[in-house]
Amino acid sequence: MTESTYDHPLLRKRDGHHARVTYEELFFDLVYVFAVTQLSHMLLVHLTPGGAFETLILWFAVWLGWQYMCWVTNWFDPETPPIRALVFATMLIGLVMAAAIPDAFGPRGIVFALAYVTMQVGRTVYIVSRLGRAHPLAPNYRRILGWVSIAGVLWIAGGLAHDGARVACWLAAVACEYVAPMFGFALPGLGRSSTREWTIEGGHLTERCQLFVIVALGEAVLATGATFSTGTQWSATIICAFVGTFAGSLAMWWLYFGTSSKDATTTITRSGDPGRIGAYFHYVHAILVAGIIVSAVGNDLVLAHPARTASLADAIVLVAGPAIYLAGSAVFKKIVYSVIPFSHVAATLVLIALVAASGFVGLLAMSWATTAVLFGASLWESRVERQCIAARAVPHSRASH
Repeated sequence: MTESTYDHPLLRKRDGHHARVTYEELFFDLVYVFAVTQLSHMLLVHLTPGGAFETLILWFAVWLGWQYMCWVTNWFDPETPPIRALVFATMLIGLVMAAAIPDAFGPRGIVFALAYVTMQVGRTVYIVSRLGRAHPLAPNYRRILGWVSIAGVLWIAGGLAHDGARVACWLAAVACEYVAPMFGFALPGLGRSSTREWTIEGGHLTERCQLFVIVALGEAVLATGATFSTGTQWSATIICAFVGTFAGSLAMWWLYFGTSSKDATTTITRSGDPGRIGAYFHYVHAILVAGIIVSAVGNDLVLAHPARTASLADAIVLVAGPAIYLAGSAVFKKIVYSVIPFSHVAATLVLIALVAASGFVGLLAMSWATTAVLFGASLWESRVERQCIAARAVPHSRASH
């Protein structure tokens, strides 16, 4: 279809230039700073396998809410009054959802579910009503509406249920919304969407994902500073823990922004099927940010008890965050460069080996060890990147002679 086929007064104007991220979108992301903080605090309070699983379900919901809005603002212009109103209304509902997170598996389960379903279904109904029946994007959004409605029933049923029934319903709801795009939101009578119909603006999508990583890393840094500030005595051990936890966040930043994030924009904008790559990006960034959230919990543990000998549970938490982040980074680089970097595999194996040290070292030493592993992977990747740049420059230099 030609670009003119997609004309609509609310759509972004595609002129071949990178679509900028608007102030409305940046303002919207502030809700997710709060949501990520709520999730990390929930995991810290419920640091058990069951608590971790429940936090994971809620994280998937939080990410879905952000992801679907990201696709809306990729197509539709947030600076037009109708879409701006949609962004701000969704922001308010998202704030209620985030506020309910700590008790989502308790008395506020129905509040969380209703807020989430209102956000997902309400946004999609609004877009369908604005597009009308004839617009090429309308069939895709009607299919999306079908799937978020099916998931909505499960979310509300879970909110009314208790304990294991709530977990089962919400897990099924998450599966509906994550799996549906893989099959083009296929529904009887409505057909299915093709990723080639998802005419996204690649540069905008990658920048939105990058900004969310910044949001998550920023929350981790803020949590580190807040925990450090509440300490009654800033001993050398506490200061060392403070520096170490900040260094861990810095290593994560370097591993993402210092070695691959810029190339991601090129990959998606040059792709013949940017919709498919864009969907991959969203799945991968859910893993990356999950690693940051778990790492923030580990930072809190280290700052609260730096001299404590690491238990097996402590070691798993301190290792899990960086390991999940490395897994997400490895898949991300696979999408961008078509290869899984050996540095990430080696670093993950070293992290797993560190778990065996639990019971012999303190939390502070374990924290610095995981940070060292992340820095090692970042240095390795930076070296590989410099070699690749040098290799590309040599033929160009020879040609100029």
